[in-house]
Amino acid sequence: MPAFRHVRKVYPDVKVYAEDRPDTPPHLQVWRPGPNAAPVDLVVTLGGDGTILHAASLFSHGAVPPVLSFSMGTLGFLLPFHIDDYVKGLEAVFNGKATILHRMRLSCSFHDREGRNIGSDVDAWQVMNEVALHRGSSPHLNTIDIYVDGQHLTEAVSDGMIVSTPTGSTAYSLSAGGPIVHPSLSAVILVPICPRSLSFRPLVFPSSSLITLRIGDKSRAAAGVSMDGRTVHVLNPGETVTVQASPYPVPCINRSSIVDLPPSAGDAHADSGAPCRLDGQEGVGPGKEDDWVRDINNLLQYNATFRSKALLRYSRSGSESQGPISMTCIE
Repeated sequence: MPAFRHVRKVYPDVKVYAEDRPDTPPHLQVWRPGPNAAPVDLVVTLGGDGTILHAASLFSHGAVPPVLSFSMGTLGFLLPFHIDDYVKGLEAVFNGKATILHRMRLSCSFHDREGRNIGSDVDAWQVMNEVALHRGSSPHLNTIDIYVDGQHLTEAVSDGMIVSTPTGSTAYSLSAGGPIVHPSLSAVILVPICPRSLSFRPLVFPSSSLITLRIGDKSRAAAGVSMDGRTVHVLNPGETVTVQASPYPVPCINRSSIVDLPPSAGDAHADSGAPCRLDGQEGVGPGKEDDWVRDINNLLQYNATFRSKALLRYSRSGSESQGPISMTCIE
């Protein structure tokens, strides 16, 4: 891989590990997570948003090293760099020019009816996007008692509940009607999934809040618990999951780290003289502005006007209308 060869050539003293996988190249040292894992100063991911979620899950017992994420062609909120920018991205990190956004994680634990911990690895659950309780294949709604800092908030009768971080606010939480929250904020988002009551709206709590979700005794269905898209547990009536802010956020390196760096040898854009853009468009690329603002516009098409593709093509042509436009359909 070019990025690996570049590290070996330009930074020969850097020790490179690879995750223990069946497809790990034989010439790389294998890294295994756990309390006795080798210390890591930087995590580099190649892939999509799910790759970053997986990388963060490998550091469940403590702090996460800075994460430098490269897209392999897909678009995502956690992918500030395209793989073509690996030279500039690595240069910013090794020269101490990188800027960091600490993305909040959630710490979760499970308890039985008597309040005893369930599971031997309960302290290992650190969640970057969301914790979701859902009725799964059951035809019945869940009945969930919600407590905030020990105070009973409400009894939710719904398909389930989502407890999300600001980073996860543009994932499952958004699809369920939750708010979009800037990832630099420290907050816990509570979103019902298809609630029976129309007045049950999403809530945003400070990160100091302790959220407890208890499956009600009269619930006709158990609740499956998924974390960042992984099904991890089933809660029966009387059992609970407790969610609070983790002391170990995920430090993600911003794209703005590479804006002020001069072109480097081997950079795919070094000799072109053109601004570097992830989306292939002309013009000045993302810079000192907020990467998140760029993302909600490019990825979510935030507040995009509903317009005909024919009209958009017409407006780009620069021609002036000579009369009314007749339309038979709108795409």
